[in-house]
Amino acid sequence: MIRKACRMVLTIFAAMLVAGCGSIPVHQESFEPPFPSQPVYSPPTSGSIYNDGVDVRLFEDRKAMRVGDILTVRLMEQTNASKNSATSTSKTTEATLANPTIFGRQPTKNGRPLFEGSLSGESTFDGEGSSSQSNSLVGDITVTVVERYPNGNLRIRGEKWLTLNQGREFIQLSGIIRPDDVGFDNSIESFRIADAQISYSSKGVLAAANRMGLISRFFNSVFHPY
Repeated sequence: MIRKACRMVLTIFAAMLVAGCGSIPVHQESFEPPFPSQPVYSPPTSGSIYNDGVDVRLFEDRKAMRVGDILTVRLMEQTNASKNSATSTSKTTEATLANPTIFGRQPTKNGRPLFEGSLSGESTFDGEGSSSQSNSLVGDITVTVVERYPNGNLRIRGEKWLTLNQGREFIQLSGIIRPDDVGFDNSIESFRIADAQISYSSKGVLAAANRMGLISRFFNSVFHPY
């Protein structure tokens, strides 16, 4: 009976350990660039100057407009947040009970009133808190147009990997842009991207050294409230 109880406790502890150390699976979007569609070739018509399927732009800049085109995103992300709060309360209570008069006289004992008394109380509270956070990400990344919406907006997506010493750093970006926001040099600022999702992280020995172990993650999970 004791062995069964021990096995059950060990099983429950192992399940809690796995649940505490496991992570929620996150859907990873593919960052493979799409292959641009090839124009359908049609034989030239006899006597015609222009051919179908041939697009020649004489009065437009060479900006990203079609699926498969590339453009450069200027990363200019900088956020600063701070919050301060302070609360102070005070409450004082006083009550006095007079000695009652019974049959024209106040009840006393040895000249001291029997039912006379007073109550007093005081409570105070002082609380203060502050929080601040700052983030900055500056650089360039070239992405690809993966979809063109009916209203002309473009969905972009791309990533950049850097191998430095014993680790690999990467930047992944996706979002929606307006063609009008693309500059003459075929670039756009990151703060002009709608529904932007920017990830900056690393893999390798240094990233693993900064990661909690299994036991540490368990004792910092919701299954260990202390």
